[in-house]
Amino acid sequence: MKIFWFIPTHGDSRYLGTSKGARQVDHAYMKQIAVAVDNLGYEGVLIPTGRSCEDPWITAASLIDATKKLKFLVALRPGVTTPALTARMAATFDRLSNGRVLLNLVTGGDEQELKGDGLYEDHTTRYETANEYVKIWREILTRSHTGESFSFHGKHLNVDDAKLLYPPVQHPHPPLWFGGSSDVAIDLATEQVDTYLTWGEPPAAVKEKIEAVRAKAEAKGRTLNYGIRLHVIVRETNEEAWAAANDLIQYVDDSTIAAAQKKFAQMDSVGQHRMAALHGGRRDKLEVSPNLWAGIGLVRGGAGTALVGDPETVAARIQEYADLGIGTFIFSGYPHLEESIRFAELVFPLLPLETRQKLSQPNLTGPFGEIIANNYVPDEDKKRQRAEEAV
Repeated sequence: MKIFWFIPTHGDSRYLGTSKGARQVDHAYMKQIAVAVDNLGYEGVLIPTGRSCEDPWITAASLIDATKKLKFLVALRPGVTTPALTARMAATFDRLSNGRVLLNLVTGGDEQELKGDGLYEDHTTRYETANEYVKIWREILTRSHTGESFSFHGKHLNVDDAKLLYPPVQHPHPPLWFGGSSDVAIDLATEQVDTYLTWGEPPAAVKEKIEAVRAKAEAKGRTLNYGIRLHVIVRETNEEAWAAANDLIQYVDDSTIAAAQKKFAQMDSVGQHRMAALHGGRRDKLEVSPNLWAGIGLVRGGAGTALVGDPETVAARIQEYADLGIGTFIFSGYPHLEESIRFAELVFPLLPLETRQKLSQPNLTGPFGEIIANNYVPDEDKKRQRAEEAV
């Protein structure tokens, strides 16, 4: 099990749908989050892409020297960039970070935004282009280890004698991740990528999707890894967690919800339509599965669900997804700095043994905190028993 966090390059807040409690994201704040999650033991961070965000490549590169082990999941954008250019970018990033870059293939789901980037392809054509793009990208990087060049002539993309002089650290290339729910997206995933991502739908829907992807991949002689993108709202009690969820959307009004849902309906992303269908824009049906709350999706595009509960409950829900074959969890919470710390402190000790050993600090001895004139040490046996019962 691998746990990732999220760097909100589009801005952060204590509340959704309002400027109240908002904080502007600058480099110092992004660095705070990156350093915190690196020290806490998260595997990596997802950096978003799109015109509402800071550029993910520049953002990630600026954080290499501030971190030690943290991996950066950054976007490949077919049609917006060329595969040869991003092959060089990926190799350079991988070399400068000593093997800490991961690539997230993003085809886009908002035609209006894509046209602003100069891309005028429809949904099906975008995936055709993406398939050719990834073939070129992978071959250039793979052949860089032997000094070979590569030529390709497809329906949408062409390269002649493409060559990369400086190979990546990771062999044959940095891992490629991708999420998509349409038939053409699943076809692309099962042919080209290493990790298939899904947004946080109810476990039954995730199970159905993974089984379909796995069957198609196996028919092509391939085996994929699986990941999920979720928000999380964890507090020491369930009551506190649900109160925090309600607080998060307390300033969201009906007009804001209606505007957001109208925008989502205009997109050609099947995954976005599935997210919106979980709640239908209604406030009274937000718990779409036990402890899976769709309130964030009322106004936020993309991942719109959160696991809500006390540490034991959240850990149990995580395990439900893990039992379906999910190996990587990409979490976030508002505001992202504080919630990254809260989640690590409350939930990491309850995760499976292998993860807990990796993420916990070694050789801890007490006492800790403001304990004056005594040698009280927390009862480690009780803490360990609590963690094992939760798993």
